Amino acid sequence: MKNILKTGWIGLVLVLLNCKSVNNSNMFYDDVKPEKISDQFSFTEGPSADKDGNVYFTDQPNDKIYYWDCKTNKIVEFLHKTGRANGTHFDKDDNLITCSDDNGEIWKISKDKKIQVLLKDFEGKRLNGPNDIWNDSHGGMYFTDPLYERDYWVNFKQEIPHKSLYYRSKDGDIKKIETFKQPNGVVGSEKFKKLYVSDIDAGKTYVYDILGEGKLSEKKLFCEMGSDGMTLDKHGNLYLTGDGVHVFNNEGKKIHHIPIEEDWTSNVTFGGENNDILFITASKSVYILPTKVKGVE
Repeated sequence: MKNILKTGWIGLVLVLLNCKSVNNSNMFYDDVKPEKISDQFSFTEGPSADKDGNVYFTDQPNDKIYYWDCKTNKIVEFLHKTGRANGTHFDKDDNLITCSDDNGEIWKISKDKKIQVLLKDFEGKRLNGPNDIWNDSHGGMYFTDPLYERDYWVNFKQEIPHKSLYYRSKDGDIKKIETFKQPNGVVGSEKFKKLYVSDIDAGKTYVYDILGEGKLSEKKLFCEMGSDGMTLDKHGNLYLTGDGVHVFNNEGKKIHHIPIEEDWTSNVTFGGENNDILFITASKSVYILPTKVKGVE
């Protein structure tokens, strides 16, 4: 009986290990590597996909926003003079929301290029420089406000001493959620009711449970890695950036690494007509990688 039980447990372990390997192999194609589609930029950041799967991204030093046309595989300039946009995210109405840190602002940019400044201060004080943003289904947005002093800022004086995560409601009310050493990437999921925030200088990424409109649980350590940008797939795997792209499962275990031959991999998102193309911004270039998974809705 003891031997039978032992054999049974061994078999169960082997099944579980096999399932894990199958899941990993079902994520990426063995013979497909990231394809560089352009290297015409100074520093790429902030990719986010619109409803058609086209991916918009920023070239902050040149103050421009481009997009990747997923049907033609071409790069198109969308807007010049973007307030030095960095991180971006589309809201539920397909407006591009940008962290435009030239004057510490958050902008809303429509597809016909009409611009509205949504936010420029907190309690009457200039924000340090909004960096990354995620819009929820309530019409609100979570954004990080670290401090990376830019050489193009004019007469900048730090007015907010802390570096924090904030929430702006659809009505424009703003509240500070939590202070970090240097908050950077942020992404959330209505499906999984999770919000992830990277404290890049601390080398950690945290996770919150989303409890309601602008309401979060206490943060929990997700993994011992900081990140510049991040995205989620439909299985709840989290993709972090820096030295290429690192993929973690929903338990915070690293399961894959995508090497990128650039000095720095800044950000990543899913796009394409079927939401299964990983779009990667890295230094002066942008890459695409077809996958077997899709981004979270």
